[in-house]
Amino acid sequence: MRKKFSVAVLVFFIFLCRYSEAETYRFVGGPAGGTFQYYAEGLASLGAGSGINVKADASEGSVVNVRLVNSGKADFGIAYSGDIFKALHGMLSKDTKKYSEVRVMGYLFSAAAQLVVKADSGIRSAKDLKGQSVGVGNFGSAALMNAELFFSEIGLWHSLKKKFEGYNQAEAAFSKGEQAAFWVFTGFPNDAVEKAAAHNRIALIDLLKDIQETDMFKKYPYFTKTVIPANTYRGVTADTPTFQDSALWIVNPRVSADDVYKLLSTVYSDEGLKFMAKIHPSAKEMRLENGLRGAVTPLHPCAEKFWKEKGMLK
Repeated sequence: MRKKFSVAVLVFFIFLCRYSEAETYRFVGGPAGGTFQYYAEGLASLGAGSGINVKADASEGSVVNVRLVNSGKADFGIAYSGDIFKALHGMLSKDTKKYSEVRVMGYLFSAAAQLVVKADSGIRSAKDLKGQSVGVGNFGSAALMNAELFFSEIGLWHSLKKKFEGYNQAEAAFSKGEQAAFWVFTGFPNDAVEKAAAHNRIALIDLLKDIQETDMFKKYPYFTKTVIPANTYRGVTADTPTFQDSALWIVNPRVSADDVYKLLSTVYSDEGLKFMAKIHPSAKEMRLENGLRGAVTPLHPCAEKFWKEKGMLK
């Protein structure tokens, strides 16, 4: 009897230690050199500084990260709120599986919709692009997915001459006069838009004006309104209203509650936030008051505890 009890206790403690501080957690970011990967490496460094072993691994990006964290093949990751929402409800493109083993820890940065035209083009609305050539992002990208969503909402998707290309390729074609506009869905300032502003007099389209008569924000609750401030880009001297999705820190719910709380406390401390701001300029948005921006899916219980203590949840 004693021997059986000892074996049972041993198995129990092995289970408890599955996610102990001694384990190395896997944190999936994005392609090498990309924003997601910068964040994953920064967060992993802060974890190591607090005594928690975290290894940052590159990945293909947001949707893949949701799948990896859901399966437990990764412990932490970064994903757009929209992808987490769609995955939870079985709404991913060509994938009706519901990914329910993903929890949110906190907000990292935003990706904003930016529609670039030439200042002297006479284009003042996205609807003015009917029948014209527009760079809408490359296949498989969040940029393309959200371009299709936006232009479909305003009834224009099938009326565009769509160019499926990356940001730098789109900027080159735009600057050569080969297309009327190009679409970017990322943090700002964006390198391709800065290049376009250096080569041309550009304007950004007020996208909120275009969608004010749609139900887009009700249909896609992960989107939030934002403004690209004046002078973010050369020659654009007025604020530009637009919408954004939020890049969120996600976790598998089986990860140790103590470690989740400890990581949040470390990262969202004054020292942690200063460190992240050095990792990437967009991390200046990481503030306690923004901690749950764009989060519309379940939190990890210890994340919920943390944000309640910080006054961000009732």
